[in-house]
Amino acid sequence: MTNLYKALADFQQEVPVIHEGTKGYGYTYADLNSIFKVINPLLKKHGLGFTQLLEGTSIRTVIFHVKSGETIESFTEIPQEVNMKGMNQFQVMGSAITYYRRYSISAALGLVTDKDADAAGVEKPKITDKIIANFKKGVADGKADQVREQLKKYTVSKEQEEEIFESTK
Repeated sequence: MTNLYKALADFQQEVPVIHEGTKGYGYTYADLNSIFKVINPLLKKHGLGFTQLLEGTSIRTVIFHVKSGETIESFTEIPQEVNMKGMNQFQVMGSAITYYRRYSISAALGLVTDKDADAAGVEKPKITDKIIANFKKGVADGKADQVREQLKKYTVSKEQEEEIFESTK
């Protein structure tokens, strides 16, 4: 694994922070296309490649060293039984696959693809009326799980949280 780890370490020293992408509910993140545009030339330069294989309801991400054939893998289960308003099961699964591909490759390569205030000791911003309105729209659009995840980035009272999710009761 010496070749793979050295190449991966060299890649990580060169790859920039990638988070200037798509806007979500009060956050920004890099979509897959943005990530691939940045990493593919650097992976090639360092003799690395990857593949992401669907296995049932899971994604196997394999990072490989081209010359030696050394590999490391991660395996991610895609949650099932998720419903999103206005989307059929195929659309929900497609969305989940894209989401987990993005985070699997980012984790495997050590990429920074969104602004992470959770571990930085930064005080969480207070939620504003405008953000609450956006979150309520997200809940109404069937994206309650994504809204719950994003709420973690804000200081939110129990009353505000109840207001956001009142339409799901």
